Amino acid sequence: MKSPSFYYVLFAMSFSWLVYHQSADAEDKTGAADWGQWGHDSSKNMVSPEKNIPVDISAGDELDDGNIDVKTATNAKWIVKLGDQSYGTPTVSGGRVFVGTNNANPRNAKIEGDRGVVMCFDEKSGKFLWQLTVPKLPSGKVNDWEFLGICSSPTIVGKYGYVVTNRAEVIKFDTAGLSDGNDGTFQEEGKYMAGGLNGIAKGTAKAVAVGDTDADIIWGLDMMDDAGAFPHNIASSSVVLGDGKVFASTSNGMDWSHLNIQQPLSPTLISLDVESGKLVGEEAAGISERTFHCNWSSPAYGEVAGKKTVVFGGGDGWCYGFGTVGVKDKDGFMVLPELWKVDCNAKEYRLDEKGKKIKYASYPGPSEIIASPVIYKNRVYVTIGQDPENGEGVGALTCIDPSKGSGEDAVVWRFQDLGRSLSSPSIVDGLLYIADYAGRVFCLDADSGKLLWEHDTLSHIWASTLVVDGKVFIGTEDGELIILKAGKEKEELATVDFPNPIYSTPVAANGALYIMTQSHLYAFQQK
Repeated sequence: MKSPSFYYVLFAMSFSWLVYHQSADAEDKTGAADWGQWGHDSSKNMVSPEKNIPVDISAGDELDDGNIDVKTATNAKWIVKLGDQSYGTPTVSGGRVFVGTNNANPRNAKIEGDRGVVMCFDEKSGKFLWQLTVPKLPSGKVNDWEFLGICSSPTIVGKYGYVVTNRAEVIKFDTAGLSDGNDGTFQEEGKYMAGGLNGIAKGTAKAVAVGDTDADIIWGLDMMDDAGAFPHNIASSSVVLGDGKVFASTSNGMDWSHLNIQQPLSPTLISLDVESGKLVGEEAAGISERTFHCNWSSPAYGEVAGKKTVVFGGGDGWCYGFGTVGVKDKDGFMVLPELWKVDCNAKEYRLDEKGKKIKYASYPGPSEIIASPVIYKNRVYVTIGQDPENGEGVGALTCIDPSKGSGEDAVVWRFQDLGRSLSSPSIVDGLLYIADYAGRVFCLDADSGKLLWEHDTLSHIWASTLVVDGKVFIGTEDGELIILKAGKEKEELATVDFPNPIYSTPVAANGALYIMTQSHLYAFQQK
């Protein structure tokens, strides 16, 4: 039986001093202060301009009720208890903090049992404000593994947020919740909390009472019903906005047997109109048919090689660049045009010396892309990896120049001294920082791929590196936060112990450092 070992993922906007209004041209540009989505901004390059981020921090003492005594935690601004499985890296925007978790610590006594939850807290005090509660799919762990909660990070643009739920829905919500009224045409939040979008569509959902601490849904799209997706174990991908659209991975993947793709013709990437939530485009590159396991990577967006591009890491191990405007095909579907693609597996990972295919999930074999591709100075950087349940194996970090076309012609360099990775690189001042699942952190020259230094954390790593204030932060499965000096020379600054694993990537916003363990969210600020 498959254990819930993977569901971090990824694999991600300013409001406090600059509001970006929703319109057909809305994009997910982020102000310097906030961290409004997975990956900081649409490039997915996890580098923050914040200063005075504390290194002298501690986790504090746990109380009998499971909360943490904030007075015993060095430089802690506030600490809140979440569910008991938390994978959705926090986002910070408009004075609020949003995080994906489960319902093991109910904020509403009337909402009991296993659910996916997005919690919203006040940025200054950590006070709970409201939550989106999502019922589990009746199909069970094949599509929606128990107790995993919401594994995606909300994307916030001005007054609105967007998140992929455990039911493989894309939900647009009001960041204030229902406290400022029920906005938009969607008025069935009570029924949604009982049966999700599918339950509303079928007329089987019986409304539950809602209040100011519940979510205000603006629109929703069910990717299983409306895009034919079959998420494997959990829908786990964060959306990106660009060119007036919402781009989302469907998490389409294997069935329960791990032998068949349930929906081989369904898209792995779709686009929705940001205002209406209508499906306006989908990839038709055949990724689902070639998928090894699932499509959990979160897309990036930006101008690459002079074109507005959605960059997507496929479950087949290829990285794709798609145009943002759908073109109608012969069957009447609006298809996102394929601009380029690159195989991110080295040839020797796919075929042995005799030309025979190497088995997937074997140590020397090929991998899919789970991490988010990163756009930096007109190049794309992306790792390959697998569900941690498959263990360690060969990996690669590929630097792609899409201006050179597709295939190997577009490969600038490929670094193969790291293992399988769930992590996205962080790139600043021409230096690239990347972790692999085996627990090593590497610093490379971003232009040439030359290795400058390596640090072994002696633990497994699911998270990505955060570079802020001249430091590299990375969390480990053993619950250690490793802090290294950013630069060409390796220097370990601190190791901070936390009582639970850190599967989430650290986040820095508005002078604070956010560390999320499986059960708690910590906000640290230099005193």
